[in-house]
Amino acid sequence: MDDYFDIHLDDGQIQAISSIGLAHLGDAVYELLVRSWLCAHGKATGKGLHRAAVELVRATAQAGRAEKILPLLTQEETAVYKRGRNAHVHTIPRSASRSDYLKATALECLIGYLYLKGRRERINRLFAVMMEEENDAT
Repeated sequence: MDDYFDIHLDDGQIQAISSIGLAHLGDAVYELLVRSWLCAHGKATGKGLHRAAVELVRATAQAGRAEKILPLLTQEETAVYKRGRNAHVHTIPRSASRSDYLKATALECLIGYLYLKGRRERINRLFAVMMEEENDAT
């Protein structure tokens, strides 16, 4: 049986996944991190919780957070980020610029990649940097 809560794929298997596929997975992991962060910081109340989550996961917010971690990325992580940024996206939400949407897709691609590599500690470290300003505001 596969353990999809703790999945680790080898490099070949990960390379076979499209950048959009990695971003799709990374989007879910990022949203789980945001929701966990909100609950852990006492923001777990009905509509306020949903609104706060939406605010943190929208493309413009992710693009800003991506900019914060870019200087911290390894060469390998930067390559994955660029792979995601260069993805061929066909639909961009009206609430985001093309540039912000591609940065958000790149961030999600990186998170999906790190998740499949089993690098939870690295994801947590990068997420903590992304959320530093939010931590100061709470």
